[in-house]
Amino acid sequence: MVAKTRKQTGKSPATQADRDRSPLVSPPGKSTVRRPGREGKAFSSSHPNGLSGIGHKLGLTPSAVARLGVTLLLAALTGYLHWHHLSQLFENDRHFSHLSNLEKEMAFRTEMGLYYSYYKTIIEAPSFLDGLHMVMNDRLTEYPLVINTLKRFNLYPEVVLASWYRMYTGVMGYFGIPTKMCWSINRGEGLTPVDSCEGMGDPAYFYVTCVFLLNGAMMSLFFIYGAYLSGSRLGGIVTTMCFFFNHGESTRVMWTPPLRESFAYPFLVLQMLLLTYILRTRNPSRTAMVALGVSNLCFMLPWQFAQFVLLTQVASLFASYILGYLAAAKMQSILVTHMITLGICFILMFGNSMLLTSFYASSLVSIWAIIALRDRFAQVFKPGIITWVMQGLAWVGSTVLLKFMLSTVLCASDDAHISGLIKSKFTSYKDFHTLMYTCAAEFDFIELETPVRYLKTLLLPINMLVVALIAWRTLQDIVRFLRDGGKTDDVDEAAGSEIVGKGELVYHSLQLVAFAVLAVLIMRLKLFLTPHMCIMASLICSKQLFGWIGERFKHQIGVFAVMAIMAVQGVANLQAQWAIIGEFSNLPQEELLTWIQENARPDSVFAGAMPTMASVKLSTGRPIVNHPHYEDAGLRSVELTVQHNCSCAQSRDTKRNKQSSHVWLEAVSSPLHPSQNTAHTA
Repeated sequence: MVAKTRKQTGKSPATQADRDRSPLVSPPGKSTVRRPGREGKAFSSSHPNGLSGIGHKLGLTPSAVARLGVTLLLAALTGYLHWHHLSQLFENDRHFSHLSNLEKEMAFRTEMGLYYSYYKTIIEAPSFLDGLHMVMNDRLTEYPLVINTLKRFNLYPEVVLASWYRMYTGVMGYFGIPTKMCWSINRGEGLTPVDSCEGMGDPAYFYVTCVFLLNGAMMSLFFIYGAYLSGSRLGGIVTTMCFFFNHGESTRVMWTPPLRESFAYPFLVLQMLLLTYILRTRNPSRTAMVALGVSNLCFMLPWQFAQFVLLTQVASLFASYILGYLAAAKMQSILVTHMITLGICFILMFGNSMLLTSFYASSLVSIWAIIALRDRFAQVFKPGIITWVMQGLAWVGSTVLLKFMLSTVLCASDDAHISGLIKSKFTSYKDFHTLMYTCAAEFDFIELETPVRYLKTLLLPINMLVVALIAWRTLQDIVRFLRDGGKTDDVDEAAGSEIVGKGELVYHSLQLVAFAVLAVLIMRLKLFLTPHMCIMASLICSKQLFGWIGERFKHQIGVFAVMAIMAVQGVANLQAQWAIIGEFSNLPQEELLTWIQENARPDSVFAGAMPTMASVKLSTGRPIVNHPHYEDAGLRSVELTVQHNCSCAQSRDTKRNKQSSHVWLEAVSSPLHPSQNTAHTA
């Protein structure tokens, strides 16, 4: 228990050619009638005012406007509920409202503290431009080097939030509106009282609130995504219920707000929703492609891992193209959008070589070339399985070759540890860097309990049923295509429309498989698998897949029955989350940071355990040698040296004192390499 006393108030392209049409055609007797709205065509309206006026501008009937309004209202409600859920879980876990500024900073452990430190640097600088210059010419993070952290650490979220914070506090201060409330907190147990502040004027509160608002908006997108994919608002409800019922498997933003995935993943949801619209539309507009590119850019800029996710997306789209569910012209348009986005991101990241030497970049070029040479493949190979296999092999071979050629030419090896990590999953290969990763549970194989938890909430059975239906229909199309000898002369417009409708389902199924492979290899990546399983679950409301059930009422009754069974375990999962009550406290680290602030010289340089170093830089402002961000070959070499010195120093202390210190640091007094002139400090 703590006592809380009020102290003060602070203010603080055109139609595609016949040769681009899909070869996979439904039999003549099958219905090919399009559902209303499938191609995004508009209805006219003659009413110029009110909701009808909106319908007139959008080309919607009044009833369509009403349905759209209900959908947006439900989406906003789910977004609010998710924001509130995240905020309460975070507060319950840390008692964040009662922490001092130092304790709030310590609560951002490991790399979270490193990211937050740059936000702190910008808001405390004399001006925003001064702060931006400081993070672009950083002398504290990898002493004695001067680095551009915007190039290295994907820090655009911190730059944006810091600018918003400075504008917010500036405007509120100009009008004299209080922005925070400060309190004196009695911590008990002989500890000294601390000051704690609440409100958007507090930097840490502003930061985490913006993160939770963004992820609340993500839940609104999930509802719209599920409703659009399934063609029913009930599908949106199923998606959001699945997400909440499997919340612990879907996200960790409530425990780790500053991580890059917290900023990037909501934009991936938006990007995949736009991609679904493009796949569903026979001739997507240029505006849709631009929107896809912008969302792509917003996903790539905050997170260095985005390139691997987009690689799986491009691979899934290419497989859809090979099978004939995606037209060549549309596939090339998507590829060009990705290429342009990658180029812009490369510029904004100040020439970060990891982007150009990635498998993602090489894959974009390889697939574009294969599609451009599709006529050559048709001349050499008979249409069918052989052509598909050869295109796949050409993609894999050219992608790998191009990637290693670029890495050699650009002398880039920053992503070499990823290859080592994957290699260690299938062989006995081990080195220092793979061990640094695999010692953490989130980088190990997926735990066996995860599929069991999916089973209890029916998420896994629903997805298996949906994927099985899509796979069966795809297999029927493939068999029919091979039986007809690959002839496409009788493909009519209506049949082509049906293939367009199937293409998005094939893509989503392939994307699910790709996410499953990632999650099995690295448990942390189930944050992609679980939400996508929630999206796929919405398809139990799809008439396209489950129209065989019969009338609409009977179908909806079945969906509600499934949701009721899901809720049994789902509600228990939510109650388990709500029951997590804690309070952050780390007195040894607090004493360490206080000692450094009071006794160490401002130019003292520290090295040691990576999680601790992030806190040292954040809370004391002292230079450090190593840190938790592991995406640079030079830093990994330094980390190896530091950990070697660390182990030797701890060994000496153990022999001398019969016990090792709880925290190990190296205070570097000379501006030399960290392995030289070090004095051990505990």
